[in-house]
Amino acid sequence: MHFTNDVLTTQPFGSTNESGMIQHHNQWDPYVDNGGSTLAIAGKDFVVIASDTRQSDGYSINTRYDPKAFKLSNNTVLATTGYRADCNSMLKNVEYRIWKYEHDHGKMMSVEATAQMLSIMMYHRRFFIYYVFPILAGIDQDGKGAVYSYDPVGNVERVQFQAYGSSAALLQPLLDDQLGFKNRADMTAEEKKQTLPSLEKARSLVIDVFTGATERDIYTGDNLQIFIVTKDGVQLEEIPLKRD
Repeated sequence: MHFTNDVLTTQPFGSTNESGMIQHHNQWDPYVDNGGSTLAIAGKDFVVIASDTRQSDGYSINTRYDPKAFKLSNNTVLATTGYRADCNSMLKNVEYRIWKYEHDHGKMMSVEATAQMLSIMMYHRRFFIYYVFPILAGIDQDGKGAVYSYDPVGNVERVQFQAYGSSAALLQPLLDDQLGFKNRADMTAEEKKQTLPSLEKARSLVIDVFTGATERDIYTGDNLQIFIVTKDGVQLEEIPLKRD
């Protein structure tokens, strides 16, 4: 394919256009989506962040155990989907910056500061992006649950809940219904804002939505890792998922 005078034209392989330029059809693509799903839910004084462990490439499963969520500190967890090589590279960069901050300042980086740092770091790569869709979750300085969602160029938004990955189209509507109370005529806008889930409900909902997603999405499965973040620290729970 060639762009000539703002018109898209198709030419045989190896042929030249009017300017003499040659464009081959088989181009190298630096990005691959390795599948899998993540989600996070913020409560009054906790955060639940979860991901599956399957890594795929097309219809092939590369590995059944490739964690997508990682503990960054005693109050912060990062979950990533997208291209696994970029996820790993970004994670190493984030961990180094957090370590350097603690070394320089003698204290743990807050989740708010970590969220801003990650946004700036991703924006610096905007011309050759990390092909990653991160969710950062933790306990903020007021003791409340905080969830930050990003796009690959670093745009960040604090939300109550977020789902990313290959089954996001299945997970997000369920979260919208159960936690966001979308299309609920029996509740006012103020009631919707003030109704926060309990830890038990959030954990149960995470298990239910991932179990349902594995029935419809071949790129999500094998194991479910659930991180629960409270003022007391980070706890990890692992639950088997469908393996076919």
